[in-house]
Amino acid sequence: MERAEAYGFSGAVSGAFLLSCLLFAAVSRRQRGPYMDEVFHVPQAQAYCQGRFLQWDPMITTLPGLYLLSVGVVKPAAWLLGWTGSVVCSVGMLRFINLLFSAGNFYLLYLLLLKIHQKNKAVSGFQRILSSLTLATFPTLYFFTFLYYTDPGSVFFTLFAYLMCLYGNHKTSALLGFCGFMFRQTNIVWTVFCAGNVVAEKLNEAWKTELQKKKDEKISSKKGSFSDLTRILQFLVKYLISPKNLVKLTALTWPYIVLVTVFFAFVFINGGIVVGDRSSHEACLHFPQLFYFLSFTVFFSFPHLLTPTKIRKFLLSLRKHPVQYGIITVISLFLIWKFTYVHKYLLADNRHYTFYVWRKVFQRHELVKYVLVPFYVFAGWTFADTLKSKSIFWILMYFVCLLAVTVPQKLLEFRYFILPFLIYRLNIPFPSIYRQLLELGFYIIVNAVTFYLFLNRTFQWENSDEIQRFMW
Repeated sequence: MERAEAYGFSGAVSGAFLLSCLLFAAVSRRQRGPYMDEVFHVPQAQAYCQGRFLQWDPMITTLPGLYLLSVGVVKPAAWLLGWTGSVVCSVGMLRFINLLFSAGNFYLLYLLLLKIHQKNKAVSGFQRILSSLTLATFPTLYFFTFLYYTDPGSVFFTLFAYLMCLYGNHKTSALLGFCGFMFRQTNIVWTVFCAGNVVAEKLNEAWKTELQKKKDEKISSKKGSFSDLTRILQFLVKYLISPKNLVKLTALTWPYIVLVTVFFAFVFINGGIVVGDRSSHEACLHFPQLFYFLSFTVFFSFPHLLTPTKIRKFLLSLRKHPVQYGIITVISLFLIWKFTYVHKYLLADNRHYTFYVWRKVFQRHELVKYVLVPFYVFAGWTFADTLKSKSIFWILMYFVCLLAVTVPQKLLEFRYFILPFLIYRLNIPFPSIYRQLLELGFYIIVNAVTFYLFLNRTFQWENSDEIQRFMW
């Protein structure tokens, strides 16, 4: 890192942290007590603070990583600073843990951008800092910086694991992946993603060697064609059934294999992936979740994905391959018809944005969900088009992980999209500074509106005296 870039990055982190502290103070003043899921998380952490590690709230569905780390941070800090009584493990103190995670996520995002795009010498230090700042203020993640939720810590350990994987420190990556798993069980998918990075790199090397042997330049230049995909799949099968190759890949990825084995042992012993209350967290094949994620990504990355150039390229592709797009459309319609699920929380809880998205859009008419298919097809195309700089094996591996982390979820919940979105956004080529500034400006506006609604537009339910607030 050059000195000017180091100073710029330090200034950006310090400024963002100061503004976050001011916003943290405002949130803490307006909402002093636990809110929403904090009603479960805060008492559980406070029980751990008091040494009652066998106490467990059956309504909590995640493992105790957040509470264990909180105790590990707050207790030594309280001892050093002489804090006693209700200050230790208070709601504000516990929430502050996520403010620290937020600063850590900023730094990790910067390091990941630096590592992933290290070969691109055209990218300036200012662009890296700007992209890091933008992703650190990603609205769905940034909001939960100020509440005691698992999301900031879950993102921190997953991004840290990804960074260590990229640097080849696979044992450290697997250990950090385990920490991420302790925050949210579905993070095991991103452990598989880290292992997949290693496998994709080796596959890509072998594929290039295969092309060189055959001197078939047309294959590499038509990476998106159907015939090329068939050849790649044939190569993939041939490579993976080779015992020699399997031994080599196992030697490289064994730390991840150990962690995935531990995960399956946990699922077997626990009787499922969810701990605590399972009645509202049943796995299903909810394929439209992929369409919701693509729409979510286009919304938050519209400066990169929803441009006149992209639309023209899509229409040209549509004209050249009408049969393929017709098949994709029919499959999409079928998946929406047979696999759309509506969770009871989505219909009942009017504190979440998803409640209004569903009511204002999808519940307007039974046919709306089908009418949106052309947009989903475009969203999928533009999403994949921005990843074309990655190897075909990386893309296949990412999409498998994306399906694994979104499709089994019955509830439409924007928080489930945070990690797949960030990993996608980290790996697309750097856009122009103008588009980055537009993206940052949009995130600032969305955050400002969200916090204004949360802090000032409170309401009450008919059968409750508690103050309710709008949130993600």
